[in-house]
Amino acid sequence: MAIAMGWQKPDNVAGSSAPAIMVGLFVASGGLLFGYDTGAINGILAMREFKDQFGTNCFDKKGELDICTDDSALIVAILSAGTVVGALLAAPAADSIGRRRTLLISVGVFCIGAICQVCAYSLPLMLVGRVLAGVGVGTISVLVPLYQSEMAPKWIRGTLVCAYQLSITIGLLTASVVNIITSEMTTSAAYRIPLGLQFLPGLILTGGILILPETPRFLIMKGRKELAGLSLSRLRRLDITHPALVDELQEIEANHQYELTLGTNGYMDLFRGTPHLGRRTFTGCGLQTLQQLTGINFIMYYSTTFFGGVGVGSPYAKSLIINGINVVSTIPGLLVIESWGRRKLLMIGAFGMALCQLIMATFAAAAGPDMEDAAEMILIVFCAINVFFFAASWGPVAWVVTSEIYPLKIRAKAMSISTASNWLVNFAIAYASPYMVGNGPGHADFGSKIFFIWGTFCIVGMIFVWCMVYETSKISLEQIDEMYERVPRAWHSKDFVPSWSFQQIVDEGWSPSAQPPPPPAHELQSTTSAASGDTTLGDGASSETANASEATTNTGNQSSSSENKPQPVMAHVDFTY
Repeated sequence: MAIAMGWQKPDNVAGSSAPAIMVGLFVASGGLLFGYDTGAINGILAMREFKDQFGTNCFDKKGELDICTDDSALIVAILSAGTVVGALLAAPAADSIGRRRTLLISVGVFCIGAICQVCAYSLPLMLVGRVLAGVGVGTISVLVPLYQSEMAPKWIRGTLVCAYQLSITIGLLTASVVNIITSEMTTSAAYRIPLGLQFLPGLILTGGILILPETPRFLIMKGRKELAGLSLSRLRRLDITHPALVDELQEIEANHQYELTLGTNGYMDLFRGTPHLGRRTFTGCGLQTLQQLTGINFIMYYSTTFFGGVGVGSPYAKSLIINGINVVSTIPGLLVIESWGRRKLLMIGAFGMALCQLIMATFAAAAGPDMEDAAEMILIVFCAINVFFFAASWGPVAWVVTSEIYPLKIRAKAMSISTASNWLVNFAIAYASPYMVGNGPGHADFGSKIFFIWGTFCIVGMIFVWCMVYETSKISLEQIDEMYERVPRAWHSKDFVPSWSFQQIVDEGWSPSAQPPPPPAHELQSTTSAASGDTTLGDGASSETANASEATTNTGNQSSSSENKPQPVMAHVDFTY
């Protein structure tokens, strides 16, 4: 079963992957903070005690005090505004003081925001608390996938990053259970208890971060090779002098030094750097944006109030069921992401969501007053199926892809920008949704027909994945650079097979900064065909042999005439950058 799911540890991998897996799963608990906060506010907005405390001049159909649309939109959406700020701050902090320390600080900021929310008796302090909590959540949403991808073995990297999304769904479900338990209370404890319980995952995460190692790739980036070796030794459970650990460390270092020869690592390089950093940044931002435009957080933020507004009985129970499905449905995606790959899972998910949402919207537009019971059933059933497709695909896989596709020198910055785009659209949806589905002056009164919008974006997402998302499963983070260099189209990436490594370059006499060895031992030879500009490393005394074998350079079948041993083939790599 593990082999079928792609979880089988390769035979040629030394050491143990257990420490890295345990660390990755623990760090994934950072998703509980966002998931729990989202689920908590979903139910709290519908609580009578919360409405009595924070309601102003608006009243519901029964004439009771209610939260105005402006206020409810602001309470929900301002968290997402804070997350945009947090996501943008994550990159400079993570690149300067480290992934681990920045993660610790962000959890502290979240806890301060939770204190403000619990203590709030008026709207301003509640909003301040949600902004601070958002800053913490936004930073965590960048750092957790970043930390996981940089320390995880390649054969299970995608599964570990998926665990972050699973943690988010568990947080949503936990908040729904807590809301049901406290919703019948007649004091402010009804909403203060759910808000206060946010501290629990924060304290657990803080305790673990204090003993976790820094990622080896960050330490290499900072030139701390000895500390990087110690960190990798802990994660792989190998002696620091073990050949396998030394090779992995040298591969990371050689790759990073090569990346630096291609240009600087500023924010502008995200869009104009090589190899194809602009395409990769656009892929990450587009994927994160489309994840929100599937409409999932419309369901997660407003399912309780939305179900109640369209006449669904027991909205708290229905919301609990939706969140339960969300948790269970994440597991299939986690199981097959390594064997199916990223592209296939994303495209199946987008197609399934589009089908469900267009069915919901079409039935809502066509059904008359005499079909209210059938409309309710259609809404609940297809909403649940829609959540299944999202949770098994776009929920976890968007985080996986954006944590993998960037080179080390700009990884934190690129993930920061792409994650900020996610939260920016999240803010827009959270703020606009009450106006889109509500009725009255200034409201669009879409109701269930809003799913026409989300369904259309799901179709756009399917096309985007086909055209832009490269398949990154089963290859190392360093080999992804080679794939973007050699493979011109995303739909060809599933057939990519790495043909060289940066450590091979060093073994052949090149320096870690990609400078060629002095002649006559080796010299750089370029062989150009009509199809590509392949570059090979050959012996200076055997140029005629190299030119004669030009047709086979794409497969790496070139040998040295002096030592009769294979040389690494570097397809589509231009060292003139």
